[in-house]
Amino acid sequence: MRKIVFTGIITLGGFLTTQAQCKTVSTLTENFDTWKDINKCWTAQQGKAMLYASDKKVIFYSMKDPRENMYLVTPKIKAGKYTLSLDLSDNGGETTLELFSIGNTSDTKSYTSIAKPAKITGNKKVYTISLKKDSYLGLKVLLSGVHQAVYMDNFSLKPEK
Repeated sequence: MRKIVFTGIITLGGFLTTQAQCKTVSTLTENFDTWKDINKCWTAQQGKAMLYASDKKVIFYSMKDPRENMYLVTPKIKAGKYTLSLDLSDNGGETTLELFSIGNTSDTKSYTSIAKPAKITGNKKVYTISLKKDSYLGLKVLLSGVHQAVYMDNFSLKPEK
């Protein structure tokens, strides 16, 4: 019994330590070059599709589940006005990106759209976003076909001056 309790405490302690290392940020610059998996301070919500890091980028892949809601969620960001830029491309078909302010990553009712869905065209996307309170930033990619993919690279979030 003592061994089970001790194991539970160690596991819980490890979880709390991991979460404590992810601080609220006011700038994010990520080229995904060193990612072997989704960074522990980011969250991938993929449903039945796949959202993973590979080939120095993040890949949203529909497999056989088009229209699946897939979100890549940043670490928590301080309230303020920001410029977000990122490179997005796809392997064809209809694909869109929508941005969300997220208060609680496990409660979809706290997801508030802050940029309407925009077609992914293979060009750099630049957004001006405003967060009224400390929030996570959710990037929702929607794919319309099977075996469709969107590739994300060169993510940069900087406070406006």
